[in-house]
Amino acid sequence: MPAACQPQTGPEPGSRRQRHLGTSFTSGSPARHASGGVVGGSRQPYKTPTPAHPIEKRPTPVHFGACFFPTSYAISPAELGIALEERGFESIWLAEHSHIPASRTSAWPGGADLPQMYYDTLDPFVTLGAVGAVTTTLKLGTGIALVTQRDPIHTAKQVASLDVLSGGRVLFGVGAGWNLEEMSDHGTDPERRFGLMRERVEAMKALWASEVAEYHGSQVDFGPTYQNPKPLQLPHPPIHVGGVAPGGLRRAVAYGDGWIPIGGRTAVNGRELSDLRAEACGEVGRDPASLEISIYHAPPDISTIADLAEHGIERVAFGVPSEGRDAVLKVLDGYAEVMAAL
Repeated sequence: MPAACQPQTGPEPGSRRQRHLGTSFTSGSPARHASGGVVGGSRQPYKTPTPAHPIEKRPTPVHFGACFFPTSYAISPAELGIALEERGFESIWLAEHSHIPASRTSAWPGGADLPQMYYDTLDPFVTLGAVGAVTTTLKLGTGIALVTQRDPIHTAKQVASLDVLSGGRVLFGVGAGWNLEEMSDHGTDPERRFGLMRERVEAMKALWASEVAEYHGSQVDFGPTYQNPKPLQLPHPPIHVGGVAPGGLRRAVAYGDGWIPIGGRTAVNGRELSDLRAEACGEVGRDPASLEISIYHAPPDISTIADLAEHGIERVAFGVPSEGRDAVLKVLDGYAEVMAAL
């Protein structure tokens, strides 16, 4: 485990640590978010469109990630993490489904038949912990975490814990989901899921940013509380919002640090994606450079990726099959050849 992952001594419970969060925090009346939720505490979380993680100039124009459904019959998470890091990948993104109801009638957006890996996927946070334990630079992403099916207080604890133990490598991808029966089993009203997702994200931001946090919305409500540890990344790990344009992009602009469109459901065209981002950010006065774009299941095509890089698209994530070690390593070697050509 890297040195940054080793346990560290911290302040006494309830102490008021002062942490620089890249913006000003004041005492006083609670802050009200655009969704209607009220965030309380001695420090207010940053307000979009101010970027939580300004885009930095990088030595390479595009980051390369891998999106994966971890299952018991696929390559082990530890082996996959090591293989990705050895081949120069920047990040791994793990899918989530808590269960697939046998009575499902919701149509899968990807086609007629739901692949078996959707039924069998491992928990993403447990799996990312296993990956983080054997890697040092690979960023650990949820792609995506179904926050509409998750308790925000518990999820905030999981994200912060993973960020601390991994040395600050978490990328928090979130989404509302498409399986209406699945989310209904968690007590979520499908008709209100997008508002619920925003409130839960805002509530988690409050828990990460404030020593004493509270949140009061129409669907999420809790009084003043302590939650430690805080994430290593300030004010919190980057939040990447999944979903097709225009709705998914608008939600990313409203409360995210990045947008995750899926290749095949969104045109993988550099100019079109850049224009979509500029237009959506312009509508609310946000700097487009403050919102990353990560193409999920991007085509491993050199000319396509070169076009994305030319138009400032920050990340492509290639699909990794839920198969055994030999098959997966062969696929990764092919991706590595594409990456080397760029």
